Amino acid sequence: MKAFILAGGKGTRLRALTGDLIPKPMAEMAGVPVLERAVTALKVNGADEIVMSVGYLSDVIKDYFKNGERWGVKIDYITEKEPLGSGGALFYLKDRFKEDFVVCSGDTVFDIDVKRMLAYHRKKKAAATLFTHPNSHPYDSDVIVCDRFGRVTGIDLKNGARNYCYRNNVNAGFFVISPAALRYIPAPAKINLEHDFIAALVSGGERVYAYKSPEYIKDVGTPERFASTERDVISGRTARRNLKNKQKAIFLDRDGTISAYKGFIRSAEQIELLPYAAQAVKKINDGDYLAVIVSNQPVIARGEATRKEVERGFERLETLLGESGAYVDGIYYCPHHPHSGFKGEVKRLKKVCRCRKPDTGMLEAAAKDFNLDLSKCYMIGDSDVDVKTAENAGIPCVKVTTGLKEEKSGIVPSLGTADNLLGAVNIITEINDER
Repeated sequence: MKAFILAGGKGTRLRALTGDLIPKPMAEMAGVPVLERAVTALKVNGADEIVMSVGYLSDVIKDYFKNGERWGVKIDYITEKEPLGSGGALFYLKDRFKEDFVVCSGDTVFDIDVKRMLAYHRKKKAAATLFTHPNSHPYDSDVIVCDRFGRVTGIDLKNGARNYCYRNNVNAGFFVISPAALRYIPAPAKINLEHDFIAALVSGGERVYAYKSPEYIKDVGTPERFASTERDVISGRTARRNLKNKQKAIFLDRDGTISAYKGFIRSAEQIELLPYAAQAVKKINDGDYLAVIVSNQPVIARGEATRKEVERGFERLETLLGESGAYVDGIYYCPHHPHSGFKGEVKRLKKVCRCRKPDTGMLEAAAKDFNLDLSKCYMIGDSDVDVKTAENAGIPCVKVTTGLKEEKSGIVPSLGTADNLLGAVNIITEINDER
């Protein structure tokens, strides 16, 4: 595997940590330079050749890494006499890399199963693949806009005015790029990798995809982010999120659990967060569990809402959560309905399926996507259908009573009930604290 690391920035915001004699990527985190952490992570994932673009205080980086022999990887350098931005130096890779290669920033700490991302990139036959993830501040981040198959259709810039809803799908600054895509950089000039190069690929009709993952990746460009990431490194949180390791999740129903129950939701405007919902989801985010929504959406099969309208509902949900610093790692919904006789119904979706709760297809899909250990997962929902889904999956469930719709079966939840989603998350947290 080949890799390109951007390590030429001045890092003026980190000057309090680095002073005037150390370039930003060489700031030590838990005793190891951030740039060295990137080299080590790439080597672990199979990198045998790394090229670094360097500029400010480049000799410090070159003297430290030399030819890379100490790390068991060949390291070479592109020295920028004039700053080329985050994308201009890619021009010099045209005759060097003959295979798909990774691009990352030298001031980013990551622990990613890169081979898994490469496999996705190749399966999609992509010109470029962007690592994306949800974060706690999508409102001031570049959001990657995709179709439902993950193909990138645009970049919603963080500086633009947003008076609409959007998916929390944020660019993380980590890429896989095909050598053929480099023809979009005709000369070594100062360009932005995302806003110029990736945007040109998208507008040119090239296959650009988002690889959305909950794995750990953070830029450490400010003292506050540096300190936060250092705590995560020391605690082992960065390594635990690598998808090579088995993950655990809390599955969440949507209507009546996160958002207010209003019968069949047919428009995005009906989505309204329940009290304490964002606080509860944020508590999941701050722990070791993934937050994964699993929701039946029979309105699609019944012809009462289009798939696009249902997607807009989830966009509104993610936007509302993001405004409170919370996010979900995955969203799965079932568009089917087993019964016919509805005006305008979609015939091909009128069937008995494996994904409709209380069956477990959505949970199994999430388990495959996120490498979940289902035996360590939980379910939270407001209905007996959710309780039965958990039972069928062999996992514990907490039933919330806020906005509870009338039930007939009277199934007793395995972990009892809670007044709201936060109470349910607290029950699960207390159980795990005791362990």
